[in-house]
Order: sequence, then C-alpha cells, then structure tokens
Amino acid sequence: MMFKSAKINAFRTWGLLLTMIGMGLMVLGTAGIVFWGHSGKILAAIGLVIGLIAMVGSLGIYFWAGMLSTSAVQIQCPQCGKLTKMLGRTDRCMFCKTILTTDSGIATITAEALEEELSQQSSQG
Repeated sequence: MMFKSAKINAFRTWGLLLTMIGMGLMVLGTAGIVFWGHSGKILAAIGLVIGLIAMVGSLGIYFWAGMLSTSAVQIQCPQCGKLTKMLGRTDRCMFCKTILTTDSGIATITAEALEEELSQQSSQG
C-alpha cells in the first residue's frame, strides 16, 4: 500500500518524472560539449531535442491531469475526513490512501453501516 496513490496524483507523478528526465537529458547533452569539445555538439543537440520532447510530454500530462481534476467528483474520505477527488468508480484517498468507491455493488460497507459504526465508536470513547 506504500506505493499506491490516487489516480490524479499518479498522473502528476508521471509528469514530474518526465520533467526530471527531460532536464537531465538536456544537462547531460550540454555536458558533452564540456567533455568532448566540438565533437560533443552532436551529443548536445540529441540530448536537447529528446529533453525538449520529454518536457513537452510532461506539459501535456500536467494539462491532462489538471483537466481531469476539474471534472473529478469530490467526496469526503470516511477514514481521514478530508475532501478528496475521485476519478472513475474506484480510487484512493489522496491523503490516507483508503480505497474509495461510489458503486454500491462493489462496496464492502454501506454509508449507513459506516455512520452507525462511527457513532458507536464515538459513544464508547
């Protein structure tokens, strides 16, 4: 469960990874000029072009995640009580990673049973 994340956060993670790869390729390509002089310009050009493509891909992924985020359903997590955004029928809480669903056919506990359980816990404590 350590590596599980909400779908929107997973998209943002891939965008960040592409940004880091793109910047790294650009820096390494430019370092080719420092290490190999004039013949390193070919390596620099290749690194800059591939890095630029990775950065544009990152921009596209961040834009896509932002558009998905605007249309995502906001629900309150029953575990931590924070508002979280949910894509699709099932997703994870962005904060506590609890599996959430809006489909009553695949839910393991109903909302009424959850409220009853929480009220029993608060009356005991």
